[in-house]
Amino acid sequence: MTVTSEAITTWTGSLAEGSGTVAFSSSKLGTFPINWKARSEGSDTTTTPEELIAAAHASCFSMALSHALAEKGTPPERVNTTASVTFKPGTGITGSHLNVNATVPGLSPEAFQQIADDAKTNCPVSQALSGIEITLEATLA
Repeated sequence: MTVTSEAITTWTGSLAEGSGTVAFSSSKLGTFPINWKARSEGSDTTTTPEELIAAAHASCFSMALSHALAEKGTPPERVNTTASVTFKPGTGITGSHLNVNATVPGLSPEAFQQIADDAKTNCPVSQALSGIEITLEATLA
């Protein structure tokens, strides 16, 4: 089965002075403001394409890691992942850093690192982001 997810962006004005919204049309979870100032300077009230990519990367990686751990016979009790996607105006998206902390009974830190590295490489969002550097910090709780 193939699933297609959709979001809709509406933008008005120029890049620097304009603004817009992005709506999650598949899930209908909401509509969020976007603008260049937030993207190039940061904001705690307006989202950015990089924040949306970070959400996708953290979610995908957590699912891939949880699946890989369960396949190895050590299902996690909890996986907490932060993805930090970096954007440099004039250059573009330069990287995504995954920081994961998980509770996995009966698993050594070395085995966890190996499984996390594999999940980082093989999660579909990491594969889609193969043109940028992806780094990983993985720790057990």
